[in-house]
Amino acid sequence: MKIISFKVLREYYELEPKSETAIREWYKKAEKANWNNFSDVKKTFNSVDSVGNMRYVFDIKGNDYRIVAKVFFRIKSLYIRFVGTHKEYDKIKNIDKI
Repeated sequence: MKIISFKVLREYYELEPKSETAIREWYKKAEKANWNNFSDVKKTFNSVDSVGNMRYVFDIKGNDYRIVAKVFFRIKSLYIRFVGTHKEYDKIKNIDKI
């Protein structure tokens, strides 16, 4: 999958260094993936949830962090919409619109 954009992830883990290893591991797995549907995503990341409107929530580092991404299966791309702590994620209203 093509991930847009690693810069968002890097900027986050530079502010939150404890997240770096887990975010880099997630990135490597997602980048190597060739997903065609949600079932394929689940095979790579068992804890992923679909929240509608092409948005998927990934639990990172034992659910300490979350990544919300919009996944475009047809063009094999993933667009990062949010990265943050579980607590920050819980404050988001209308997750399917970010």
